[in-house]
Amino acid sequence: MRTTLLIGAAVAALMPVLAHASDDPVPATAAPVAADPADGQTNTGKDIIVTGVIERGEKDVLSGTSIVSGQELTRDLKPTIGETLAKLPGVSASSFGPNASKPILRGFQGDRVRVLSDGIGAVDVSNTSADHAVVIDPLLADRVEVLRGPAALLYGSSAVGGVVNVIDSRIPRTVPDKGYRLNGIATYGSASNERSGGIAGDLALTKTLVFHVDGSYLKTDDLKIGGYVLSPIARAQANAAAIAAPNDPIDFAATARLKGTLPNSAAETWTAGAGLALITDGGSLGIAYSHYDSLYGIPIRYALNPGDEQEAPRLDLVQNRLDLRAEVNATGFLKSIRLRAAAAQYRHFELGEDGSIGTAFYNKGIEARLELVQSTRGGWSGASGAQFFNRDFNVVGDEAFLPRNNTEQVGLFTLQQFEFGKFKAEAGARYEKTNLTARTLTDDLRFFRGSRSFSSVSASAGASYGISDDWRIGLNVSRTERAPSDEELFANGPHAGTQAYELGNPNFKLEKSWGFEATLHGHGQGYSIDASAYYNTFSNYIFDGQAPQATCEAAAAPSGRTVDLPCFVYSQADARYYGFEVDASLKLATIGSFAINADGVADYVHATIKNVGPVPRIPPMRLLGGIEAQSDKLSGRIEVEHVFDQNRIAAFETPTAGYTMVNASLNVAPWTGNKTSLTLSANNIFDVDARRASSVLKDFAPLAGRDIRLTLKVAI
Repeated sequence: MRTTLLIGAAVAALMPVLAHASDDPVPATAAPVAADPADGQTNTGKDIIVTGVIERGEKDVLSGTSIVSGQELTRDLKPTIGETLAKLPGVSASSFGPNASKPILRGFQGDRVRVLSDGIGAVDVSNTSADHAVVIDPLLADRVEVLRGPAALLYGSSAVGGVVNVIDSRIPRTVPDKGYRLNGIATYGSASNERSGGIAGDLALTKTLVFHVDGSYLKTDDLKIGGYVLSPIARAQANAAAIAAPNDPIDFAATARLKGTLPNSAAETWTAGAGLALITDGGSLGIAYSHYDSLYGIPIRYALNPGDEQEAPRLDLVQNRLDLRAEVNATGFLKSIRLRAAAAQYRHFELGEDGSIGTAFYNKGIEARLELVQSTRGGWSGASGAQFFNRDFNVVGDEAFLPRNNTEQVGLFTLQQFEFGKFKAEAGARYEKTNLTARTLTDDLRFFRGSRSFSSVSASAGASYGISDDWRIGLNVSRTERAPSDEELFANGPHAGTQAYELGNPNFKLEKSWGFEATLHGHGQGYSIDASAYYNTFSNYIFDGQAPQATCEAAAAPSGRTVDLPCFVYSQADARYYGFEVDASLKLATIGSFAINADGVADYVHATIKNVGPVPRIPPMRLLGGIEAQSDKLSGRIEVEHVFDQNRIAAFETPTAGYTMVNASLNVAPWTGNKTSLTLSANNIFDVDARRASSVLKDFAPLAGRDIRLTLKVAI
């Protein structure tokens, strides 16, 4: 309630300024605010403006940053945001089947990575489990930005791994030059018989008022794969079970023979949204409504032992969401005042094979963010602000693994930057107060009932030096504190999606870490390189690991539940992460109207829990290289990605074999001055069997086999 009042008061305060500014309306051809993200980049020469509290050129950001837009986004577009970004340096994906794949940054996933929709949270439950999809549609994305390192802490202490910001035009930022703007995309993908499309349009109702409408649709069949459904280790286990229990109701031998298609991986998703924005010289005010509806299957985690059960769950997901964005241009010490807020109601049902509802997840959340952006004075710039988050989360059903709970968080943050010639520095800090309350309507003691409160302080500092006009080196240091999430504190029940009985600990302490990052940026005529090396050390690091069944049985006993799934318990210990990522490109030659460019990506992460062993589900080292011929109307690319074996695993994991994929694409933009293009791409050309070590389902759900994709993109 108080958040609604806060947003209402802020809007009321902004309205007089906007009303006064509208006395001098902006012509329809003007661009009163930052350039439209649909353009791919702001016109600053070689720089690409990075979304954040302070707009900066990409080469000026002191930590690792990646930006995907334009032709690159069209070529790599997949149904999930995780698979769309998986080729970026330092990025992998959770790959819980083709419909629920979230980004993994520097080996961090779940609650340690924030996925944002235009600067604000997705307001879903994707952080609670790998089988829960992110409620963000890549089909409607204009641009995606990935922030890693200390700068990500400005979006929350839980963003120690990084931030993924998906930017769309649902709330218009500019008045269309021609009075209207229309963008559309349509894709066919052979691996899942994917038929998808999205459309977004803006209409100038007046010289300052813009109306927006958008929608998308996706339908896929079961995914075609490049080999057996089960990994070699799982097939051997299934064959052994077939010999040991030939009369078991499950045909283990038939399971071991499954190949070519991944059962229960089909999906159907549609979205719709509308927005309205007032855009003047004095600033802007916009609102939007969106609806997200999806029915998708979760790949089967097959029974491999006599007596085991297996399920083929599907998730029926709906979200309704309201968004607000406002900005007032100021003078004097402040350059602008920005407000961003969203409120959403979310639910998903986990359906059995007969369509009955097994477990229901309900989530109601609101997030608001206020930023005060300073004017640049003598090389000094900065921004400060406040952020509020509130979530009511409830799981209902026999397999409810969490009690009904509420999370409320208030954060204060600041980022200050200084530039003195070749030397640049920045310092930031964030204070967060987090209250988590667990409650249940039942009288049994299966869940913790009560509340926990945490106060956390995080800070970062960095500096860089221009050793020449084109080369810059930097060093960042951060100290972070993260409050445990609700599932880490309160979980106590079976979770069918992950096939685990999950048990949290309500007595957890703050998770604390020190982070160090060294960076190298080189951007010159015909070449570019961005490299980062990082080291993070944690105290009270929270992780999940398999435990004796008796541990979960004792916790479940008061409720009378039986523990018929493997027992996984959240624990705390010291840990460390270190690794590197490199992204480089080089212009090799010019042949006629074509520029021939080579590019490469390399990344590696090493993670250890003290006195326990390797952190589970860590992606192995990866190398990716490509050669591309580019011209105004025609571009062609071929690339090779090699992912190494992952044998450095937790005690309950199995090794993951490496793989090599070859991909190619051809892009045609036939009309000069028109953004219409046709992209033909072939992914995993040789149909290899590929599995991600970071996936909980890697032994049961490989990546897509050969996938021929045709994408038409139209911009009018």
